[in-house]
Amino acid sequence: MSASQIEPFDAIDIIRTKRDGGAVEEGALRWMVDAYTRGFVADSQMAAFAMAVLLNGMERDEIRVLTDAMINSGERMSFASLGKRTVDKHSTGGVGDKITLPLAPLVAAFGVAVPQLSGRGLGHTGGTLDKLESIPGWRAALSNEELFAQLADIGAVICAAGTGLAPADKKLYALRDVTGTVEAIPLIASSIMSKKIAEGTDALVLDVKFGGGAFMRDINDARELARTMVALGTDSGVATTALLTDMNVPLGLAIGNANEVRESVEVLAGGGPKDVVELTVALAREMLALAGQPDADVEAALADGRAMDTWRAMIRAQDGDPDAALPTARETHTVTADRDGVLAEQLALPFGIAAWRLGAGRARAQDPVQHAAGIDLHAKPGDEVRAGQPLFTLSADEPSRFERALSALDGAWRIDDAGTYEASGPLIRERITA
Repeated sequence: MSASQIEPFDAIDIIRTKRDGGAVEEGALRWMVDAYTRGFVADSQMAAFAMAVLLNGMERDEIRVLTDAMINSGERMSFASLGKRTVDKHSTGGVGDKITLPLAPLVAAFGVAVPQLSGRGLGHTGGTLDKLESIPGWRAALSNEELFAQLADIGAVICAAGTGLAPADKKLYALRDVTGTVEAIPLIASSIMSKKIAEGTDALVLDVKFGGGAFMRDINDARELARTMVALGTDSGVATTALLTDMNVPLGLAIGNANEVRESVEVLAGGGPKDVVELTVALAREMLALAGQPDADVEAALADGRAMDTWRAMIRAQDGDPDAALPTARETHTVTADRDGVLAEQLALPFGIAAWRLGAGRARAQDPVQHAAGIDLHAKPGDEVRAGQPLFTLSADEPSRFERALSALDGAWRIDDAGTYEASGPLIRERITA
């Protein structure tokens, strides 16, 4: 073997260091990411390293180096030529979370560029691109030239992320999914932030969710993840803040794809469910403050049609028809209240799983989604209901899907006596800054 083929580090030594609770030095950690990306470090070795990280954690500097190494595995974008501030938002995902759809055009209505490079759904959490593909003609794939032209002209883009951003993350993400290491906070943080920093945005607002329908069930874990990601963004020169938000109850009244687009348009028209409006407005204020507009009147842009105008232009620019009818399911099944009282409980995760079983989500990355499938809620916790009143409606193209969806919802809601309901707490629990 020639000297040029000798690797400067050994994967086994790095695995042992992390296994024994030590910190991996910068050069070794950068090598590990690079060697794994080019196939020198085997999946089995990286799986062992990921498990050691899950069990023993990483120091802040290690997470910074890991994230930077993942960024450097691919291309970096720059929006400096646009001549206006760029600000992005990332949500850790939940049930009924369609906030990106009204949020991007709302923020862009203030002259800020919003490059929202988004993904597809897997499991019970919906994907932004899947939702938008409910709109006839709309396309997710844009060239870099189209992306920049749309940002310069309209200010908002929601599209698929290019394959050149953080390829190390794509490889490691797939490995984590099959090795029981998805929950490792250093790996979650570096995965999200490597893509967002490589994207080249000036500022970033994170919507980190906790609760039964969230990736992080426990608020303390969600807080740790939020703080880690805010620190990573700040260390990389990206102005970053985070909101901790409750995902124990579905967000809004629509869970699915086409029905979530309908609800988003309602918000842009100045209506929509209270919780969706509250979170959209709060995130817009955060984004605009980071973009130098702390006093922007966000509610006015929803009320006077500016946000809707930007939405329509954004959809048209990607070949969609904002006036076209959205798909509707061939079959529906409505569940009604069995007694008078107050809806006391509505658990997000079972409703997310039920929507997935109806066809709104996918089990494998290559599976198609049924855009018309989903659930429409007719009541939220705290609402008084009467016996026989509709609680929610399931929609699917095949009625055979209803049985499995309903089995997922067994015990997912509860009606108590009127006057006994106590709210669990505010939707937005904390704001986290560097």
